[in-house]
Amino acid sequence: MTAQPPLLEVRGLRKQFGDHVVLEHVSLTVPRGNVVAIIGKSGTGKSVFLKCLAGILKPEAGEMFFDGQPLGDGDDESRAAFRRRCSYLFQSNALLDSLTARENVALPLEQTTLMPKKEIAERVKHALDRLELGGDAHRYPGQMSGGMQKRLALARAIVTRPELVLFDEPTAGLDPIRRNGVFEMIARYRIEFGFTAVVVTHDLPEALAACDRVSLLDAGRTHFEGDAAAFRACTTQAVAAFRDSADHLEHRIAAIRRGETLHNDDPS
Repeated sequence: MTAQPPLLEVRGLRKQFGDHVVLEHVSLTVPRGNVVAIIGKSGTGKSVFLKCLAGILKPEAGEMFFDGQPLGDGDDESRAAFRRRCSYLFQSNALLDSLTARENVALPLEQTTLMPKKEIAERVKHALDRLELGGDAHRYPGQMSGGMQKRLALARAIVTRPELVLFDEPTAGLDPIRRNGVFEMIARYRIEFGFTAVVVTHDLPEALAACDRVSLLDAGRTHFEGDAAAFRACTTQAVAAFRDSADHLEHRIAAIRRGETLHNDDPS
């Protein structure tokens, strides 16, 4: 029996702005049905990489394959098919404050399909109900809590029934309890709706708990790709520095309290 190809595969992706190279030879494998976290320090190119995956930015080099088929530069047909099967959830949620919850969720169906209004209404109601927002369909985003807005943004992202959902820093600005809630939401609805997910995040403990695979970007390059157990066991410098930063801080604080003189670490 022939194994299914990954839903998404990236090889040797390169992206630069002017003379500044942000991503250099980045790779990623996203098995079908998995939640894959892209982790790393600030400024390592995680969000730029996600925008390249979504087609928002155009890389200078590299290959991308979706469902085993190449997403070639200039191949408008394959790119259009990919966009129909993929959703992007922005860090800011990108909800329209002038539209109700129902209208926000209906928007992608109205803009990208010829679906009859009755069918759109049924699809929107189903998405809102499943995300526990059925009683809030008439409310505006500004009348909702941060957690409700996250669920509303996800409802809009999945109403087209995508195979792949890309999450850009979905927990940015949230406290630890709400961060946990967002990762639980992704894990739960990934199973319920059957999508595959790629999540850009700084939140390492939550990512290791909720995601099937992690990919570490550092200085614009892929330094690790594998499951959580392999990440915890990895001893390479880039992985250890990111993974063990809390332990490192604890040791330095203890040394400071003992009155020891320490050399400054690179804060980047």
